Amino acid sequence: MKLQCSVETLGEIGVDSLVLFVPVLTKISDKNLRSLDVVTDGAVTTLLESEEFTGKNEEIAVILNPPEYEAARVILVGVGEKTKLNADSFRRAAGVVSRSKALQKSTSAAFHLLGSERDDYHQATIEGYLLGSFKQLDFKTGEAAECKNKLESITFVLAGRKSLKKIEKAVERGNVVAEGQLLVRRLVNTPSNFLTPTMLADQAKSLSRKYKFKYRALDEAAIEKEKMGALLSVSKGSQEPPRFIVLEYNGGRIGGKPVVLVGKGVCFDSGGISLKPGLNMHEMKGDMAGSAVVLAAIVTAARLKLPINLVSLMPAVENLPSGVATKPGDVVTSRKGLTVEVINTDAEGRMILADALDYANKFKPQAVIDIATLTGASLYVLGYSGAPIMGNNEPLLKRILAASEKTAERTWQLPIWDDFRNQMKSSVADLHNSGGRTAGTAAAGAFLENFIGDWPWAHIDIAYVDVEPSGKPYLPKGTTGIGLRLLVDVLSNWKRL
Repeated sequence: MKLQCSVETLGEIGVDSLVLFVPVLTKISDKNLRSLDVVTDGAVTTLLESEEFTGKNEEIAVILNPPEYEAARVILVGVGEKTKLNADSFRRAAGVVSRSKALQKSTSAAFHLLGSERDDYHQATIEGYLLGSFKQLDFKTGEAAECKNKLESITFVLAGRKSLKKIEKAVERGNVVAEGQLLVRRLVNTPSNFLTPTMLADQAKSLSRKYKFKYRALDEAAIEKEKMGALLSVSKGSQEPPRFIVLEYNGGRIGGKPVVLVGKGVCFDSGGISLKPGLNMHEMKGDMAGSAVVLAAIVTAARLKLPINLVSLMPAVENLPSGVATKPGDVVTSRKGLTVEVINTDAEGRMILADALDYANKFKPQAVIDIATLTGASLYVLGYSGAPIMGNNEPLLKRILAASEKTAERTWQLPIWDDFRNQMKSSVADLHNSGGRTAGTAAAGAFLENFIGDWPWAHIDIAYVDVEPSGKPYLPKGTTGIGLRLLVDVLSNWKRL
């Protein structure tokens, strides 16, 4: 996609589609809409009076071949009430228009945000377009594999030159961030026979070469040498060997302590011996969404040249039943030396994260954030609407909550009380990996807490926000890639805690 910004008169832009992002109208006060209304003999007035288009969220109207306009059509898209506008208003509107036939049949388009020169609104607009128009066609054949979207270029049209350079940077940033989120979607959508732990490591290696950050992957022998017994207990049942992927981006001060991201990478989760129901088990190819997010986060940080030192840790396994798989009641020893009684082999994510969190100590981090599709219980906390977060450092958690407001990737803080810590204690070992159904999300956080070092830590549970069940403006039904924009915003504004 070719992206550019320019200062032009709207009627003189020679594109297939001129897209105007319009707040709710009570009257036609904007000079650009007035001009359009005049040359079309009151077409905008007619739309407004008939209430076919008033600027409300998700409304679209198309005016074909407007006289005195170089554009073949003008598309009006609503962004909602002017007093309630935020960046996500434009992200949603762009997501809606991205799937309109009028725009998809165009090869060139110009976007103009009526009355706004804000850089964050322009960033959100390109994000919304790219996220909303995404379709994964890798495994389609024939005509179904052909992309129906013909759009090749978008020009953001500004009223003056004052904001031009700032908005050019914002549009480019939005493009990079959206491509990061699309990378998450592509990885999560990839069938597990095309994305084993080894294949995920190969993807990470390829991206590290392209975007110039460090890569190494521990094979099974190296994982055993690290005494990652919790991780190995999950991978035992699969013929596919585990990998522990370590990525390092050094954009900050030489020798400076890094921020460490840890992402759950269960490339397929059958539940192991504690087998999941067959219905919808195919979705468990996406249980590596956390690792996809931290991979895309380091790629995006490198592309944006963020002034930060960053490490992404990706423990990658398959969780399958077999004659040698870990059984409920088995006791394993974690890298930290704590013993864990395996109550439920389907509580596997916290096992691989436990060893990864302990491994993070190698980097003497200034902070650690882990992200995972961790608990089915999160569905009963926030549903599909937001991600529960927990941790041991209020300033860090407040940063995540602030980024959540800015990016519209919603989070909500849960406590880790002693009740939950006690819930995870075993009478047989130091800990058990499941405390039952009660407070399952918070109890999982209490389990992970045992493996952190002396550093600020936050845990983000993206189970259920990783999938959109029905479809929203820039989140088509299916994999969302949520978590990437959130983490990139946190990292972009990073200051030592």
